[in-house]
Amino acid sequence: GSASWSTSPSSGSEWSKKENKMFEEALAYYGEGAPNLWDKVASAMGGTKSAEEVRRHFQILVHDVNNIEHGRIPFPKYKTQGFWT
Repeated sequence: GSASWSTSPSSGSEWSKKENKMFEEALAYYGEGAPNLWDKVASAMGGTKSAEEVRRHFQILVHDVNNIEHGRIPFPKYKTQGFWT
């Protein structure tokens, strides 16, 4: 089933709260400078997302955070708690 009603940033595909959490944990585990980072994060997420999707998702998040926080925090805390209850 597709969650086309979901109100999330248009990143080409929907990311669930669980996927975001896995993404965040994998990114924190490997660190931003890791070689083949997006491949590692994608496989850490169980292959539900491609390395390209992961990379794009990260860039979207960083762009959002830079707009909001002027780059003060490197890793966003997901602002989705309110939507998913």
